[in-house]
Amino acid sequence: MDSPLLELFRLDSAPGPGGPFEVLGAPALGRAFRLANPADRAEFVAGRLALMEFAAALLDVDPARLVPNYHCPQCGPRQDHGRPGLMLDGGPAPLVLSASRASGWVLLAGVVHPADGLRLGVDLEAVGQAAFEGFDDVALTAAEKEFLTSIPEQDQATQRARLWARKEAWLKMTGEGLRRNPAELDVLDRPGLRDITGPEIPDGLVAVLAIG
Repeated sequence: MDSPLLELFRLDSAPGPGGPFEVLGAPALGRAFRLANPADRAEFVAGRLALMEFAAALLDVDPARLVPNYHCPQCGPRQDHGRPGLMLDGGPAPLVLSASRASGWVLLAGVVHPADGLRLGVDLEAVGQAAFEGFDDVALTAAEKEFLTSIPEQDQATQRARLWARKEAWLKMTGEGLRRNPAELDVLDRPGLRDITGPEIPDGLVAVLAIG
């Protein structure tokens, strides 16, 4: 199976291609300008620029040769959302990509010259994101709830966030998004999911890769 390359960047220092923000394309710029909070807008732009620089490095090309082409299973190509994609010199770039932002960080994953049909999804989550009343009932399967009650209470918040990150990564990979009920998607032992751990993941965040 193709082995994804992963990069994690702080959004206030994420690399990006030089030149005007027009490199992001009209759909992404439109989305950025609709964000009322300037901090949200800056993080969105930084994340998109970092993804383009990351893709250019994987392909060993000048970022100026790349044009964003995000694809949504419902809305089609050339969207401001959906699965990340890029055009290279007018044709589809030979790679699959995924990205996720959380708490001032962006996690990027990519495979160059992927096998036909290869799909990829990553998710980065803040541990506290899933810590609200009623979350378990709307997001977790019965087996996942039982798993949480079986571990020490001090570990439950982290594991709850990790379960959610697994669901998000999987649903990004499949393209279903939250059109699929997450409470019916069990991710305790689902093949194709891998927790990303190690010193590169900041405290308070969890990360997951889905590939298939």
